[in-house]
Amino acid sequence: MEVGFLGLGIMGKAMSMNLLMNGFKVTVWNRTLSKCNELVAHGASIGKTPAEVINKCKITIAMLSDPAAALWVVLDKDGVLEQICGGKGYIDMSTVDPETSCRINEAITSKGGQFLEAPVSGSKQPAETGQLVILAAGDKALYEAAMPAFDILGKKSFFLGQVGNGAKMKLVVNMIMGSMMNAFSEGLTLADRSGLNPRDLLDVLDLGAIANPMFKGKGPAMLQNNYSPAFPLKHQQKDMRLALALGDENSVPMPVAAASNEAFKKARSMGLGDMDFSAVFETLKVLKHSS
Repeated sequence: MEVGFLGLGIMGKAMSMNLLMNGFKVTVWNRTLSKCNELVAHGASIGKTPAEVINKCKITIAMLSDPAAALWVVLDKDGVLEQICGGKGYIDMSTVDPETSCRINEAITSKGGQFLEAPVSGSKQPAETGQLVILAAGDKALYEAAMPAFDILGKKSFFLGQVGNGAKMKLVVNMIMGSMMNAFSEGLTLADRSGLNPRDLLDVLDLGAIANPMFKGKGPAMLQNNYSPAFPLKHQQKDMRLALALGDENSVPMPVAAASNEAFKKARSMGLGDMDFSAVFETLKVLKHSS
């Protein structure tokens, strides 16, 4: 099976490499084309524009940074829309708001193409090992056609119905994750300043009802000031913002998420946007130094 892949950031590079290593023919594109070189060394082909990738491949996947990038790749000169047509499918796995996803769907289907939104739950390591959770919505036939690729990329795929539902589910998941990370950061800080060993807290949490892979995986690195980006903080803050907008739209009060968003905004203002989202922990250290 041959697929196109647009966007080779932390997630896109890992996902497209995973497809290559599992026997797929992959044609890749990235705005900075030099980022394609490592994949080419492993057998990928390069498309010089998104339109060129669409023209070559029956199914093309995109994994882009934000709504603006997702729209640009589709609508701009040499974009997806120039070559999409009947018999071709476009799968956007970026995390965007439902309105953006619906706008892309309308553009693709107006040219006869099939569209599926399929944002993923998971970061760098799950992307590398094919353990993502895929949250798809849109064209059911395209979903079924893409299952061989989804089976490589993820441990579980969900079909959630109409376009917009995948985006909504992803925003809810990332809103919960961001809120949890802030509470976890506060807990580590409170333990430390109360005279406790934060590493003991990690052990206690891991044995209790709120044990989870995020605390276990991120905690030791956070205590070592290691924020190598698996999921950049700037993207987490973007997702918190989009989730809060979804809350506004549905009249859902979200005071915990709103406070967490402010913490991520503070971290971005400190220049931590390209670090892992767990670097929000650093905002509490600043408070310590200023007290």
